Amino acid sequence: MERNQSLHTYIKEELLHRIKTNQYKPGEKIPPELELCKSFNVSRTTVRTALNQLTLEGYLVRQQGRGTFVADTKVKQALSQTIRRYSDQVADQGKHPEIEVLDISVIAADELLANHLDVNLQDPIQRIERVRRANGEPTQYEVAYVPWSAAPGIKKEHAGSSLYQSLNEHFDVWVSKTSENIEIAIADEQICKFLECEQGLPCFYIETLAECEDGSKVEFSRSFFRGDKTNFSIERTYSK
Repeated sequence: MERNQSLHTYIKEELLHRIKTNQYKPGEKIPPELELCKSFNVSRTTVRTALNQLTLEGYLVRQQGRGTFVADTKVKQALSQTIRRYSDQVADQGKHPEIEVLDISVIAADELLANHLDVNLQDPIQRIERVRRANGEPTQYEVAYVPWSAAPGIKKEHAGSSLYQSLNEHFDVWVSKTSENIEIAIADEQICKFLECEQGLPCFYIETLAECEDGSKVEFSRSFFRGDKTNFSIERTYSK
């Protein structure tokens, strides 16, 4: 145990190590609390605190009357420069991807959208609401905004796969750059409804602005990712 590390943190890290090294495999039941207490020579409260944190972070799943099990592996998405679609990244991890289009509507640009998309107030904006799933479980709730002038008449079939690919193929709009801001958010009642999670779950919140080569803004989106189902990888390259 590292210096100044609490007992429950040590136990959490040890259990997480066992999960990440496949000593405890996805779907496998871990030892009961009393057995872990004896193994680590600690109180039940200490063990339970460690298990609660791992459950909240999405590494364990508790089933009433059955015990605690290792959760399925999280969906990994790249934040580095990549042209790979969500469906391709998920499929590569052996999961079945799905994009559900909840709604497409046309709204008038408010001050926020006008600033982000470089349009005038009241200009028509297409609002696209979607949920992404992996193996049937929701991982991301997204609302995207696309100016009507950039791609008039986006339909559900366009948004049911890669939106950027559809913009290119059907509207001759090529996204050459995206800028993303990431924060931590707590799932409220509305987000919980779409992500099928409990209120208070930590989520990744990402705002994305997409541009063409000429600098014109073609999409602004707001996305919530389940923190217990998703993680992100970032790759950087450095020149001399």
